[in-house]
Amino acid sequence: MFDGSTLVYKYDGSFEGLLCCVFESYERKEIPLDILPPEGQPGLFDITKYIETDDHKAQRVYDSIPIKISLEAQELVKLAFLTCALHKERLIFYFLRLGYKVGGKVMGMLTDDYVNALQKAVQNLTFESHRLKGFVRFSVYSEALVAIIEPRNFVLPLLATHFSNRFGNEVFMIFDKTHKAALIHQAGRVEIVDVEDWELPEPEEKEAEYRRLWQQFYKTIAIESRNNPRCRMNFMPKRFWKHLTEFYPEQKNKAGKAGEAKEDRVQGEKTIAKRRLGSLAIEQE
Repeated sequence: MFDGSTLVYKYDGSFEGLLCCVFESYERKEIPLDILPPEGQPGLFDITKYIETDDHKAQRVYDSIPIKISLEAQELVKLAFLTCALHKERLIFYFLRLGYKVGGKVMGMLTDDYVNALQKAVQNLTFESHRLKGFVRFSVYSEALVAIIEPRNFVLPLLATHFSNRFGNEVFMIFDKTHKAALIHQAGRVEIVDVEDWELPEPEEKEAEYRRLWQQFYKTIAIESRNNPRCRMNFMPKRFWKHLTEFYPEQKNKAGKAGEAKEDRVQGEKTIAKRRLGSLAIEQE
């Protein structure tokens, strides 16, 4: 018999696995202190219980959410699992327990810490995905469109429909460097697969020319008198700039200036060293 005050569940990191943790809690009539993903570390005195993933149990829990709570709660739980919120498993678990108790009105109980934290996490997820629908920049490699993003949340499932509709006849890939996953679209099919660290190769000459044209267009339409860096950062935070084509020259210039400064410093040190050696030779004569 587990002591509920020290019991910790551990699961395989999948959404189905998390739902199985909910099933286990009700079946065994126990409430874990926390639910940990594979990389999570329990406390020194915690009793860890590993929960096996069972698709049938997971489906029973998933189907019960719209019946006992609401369809909106079911959607909230699905999206919450994609967020980068700390202890999102615990938030989802206690949200569902509260929802099973009070029903659909749980969605409006924003004074509850778990409900409030979950709602904010999902808002952050949807806002980030909305921004990326405009910030993703594709490059052409062997007739395929390729883009790299580094989001905080796992937004690929939310981007899939948008870009599949927009580029329905294209072969494209969006690589999520943060979560080591890729959204791949080909022949009308969409799939999200795990991918190890991967870097874009150098662009072909034609792609490089298109980039220069886009960068020139970006500079040409800018109104110098209305330049407002602070406003631009509000709508386009700097963490997105790394993969925006229009900012490539700016980043390269910064890197170039840093390299030039370093080279000047090295040359200066060499000159000083030569002068010292020359002075020393004169003194010895």
